[in-house]
Amino acid sequence: MISLKMQVKILTVFMVCCLLIPSTSYAYGWGYKKGPKNQPPEVGKYGEILKKHGGYYLDDSGEKTVYLTFDNGYEAGYTETILDILQEENVPATFFLTGHYVRSAPEIVKRIASDGHIIGNHSYHHYDFTELTKEKYLKEVTDLDRAIEAVTGIERLHYLRPPRGVFNEQTIEWGNEFGYIHMFWSVAFVDWHSDQNKGWESAYRQVIDQMHPGAIILLHTVTEDNALALSHLIKDLKQEGYEFRSLDDLVLRDMIKDPLAIAK
Repeated sequence: MISLKMQVKILTVFMVCCLLIPSTSYAYGWGYKKGPKNQPPEVGKYGEILKKHGGYYLDDSGEKTVYLTFDNGYEAGYTETILDILQEENVPATFFLTGHYVRSAPEIVKRIASDGHIIGNHSYHHYDFTELTKEKYLKEVTDLDRAIEAVTGIERLHYLRPPRGVFNEQTIEWGNEFGYIHMFWSVAFVDWHSDQNKGWESAYRQVIDQMHPGAIILLHTVTEDNALALSHLIKDLKQEGYEFRSLDDLVLRDMIKDPLAIAK
């Protein structure tokens, strides 16, 4: 028969293990139902979760604004072309980078920063956040911050995009606790298969068909289609009256509307 002392030890070990093992009881994959022409998508309860925790997936002001964001997991030879187009068109963007990208393409990372674009945190190893402990989660995001600092001198990133868009309320809360603002998206399509190019017109149409005022567009930099479509997208959206803004503009506007948010 197990002694009382041994039972207490077993219970203590069990409780410690429960604290160390992350909760994977649920995980959400960011997604939405496409809205009718020129209308935002329907995101259901995801929108309420982000609103509760100060995250974004669009600009809900109703203004004809658009925000370009790119996810960079690895360099495939197209990012500099994209940067050239952004520079030529005087358009700001945010690049969410991984550790692999920073290690393998430091000169491009330097250019992203020197061109005045925002660098966002896409984690160091691109792990599923919902499968990590809080300690490992913190290491993933802070390791990426430190890698960016070593290359660019930027001490702190402010915007976080979970790998693969996988999250739960716990990971959102952790991000907030560590000072990050979550940035999801309202326009995207399957564009991360570098071996499945369909021509720039296809990429262009995928975006245009989903466009709405306040769109946060997610594109990946690994396909020639996106690089070739970008100039057409920017020119045509400008012609339709859209204004390209940075995520800083979006967040600052909300802080001005709610001054208490600055102190949170």
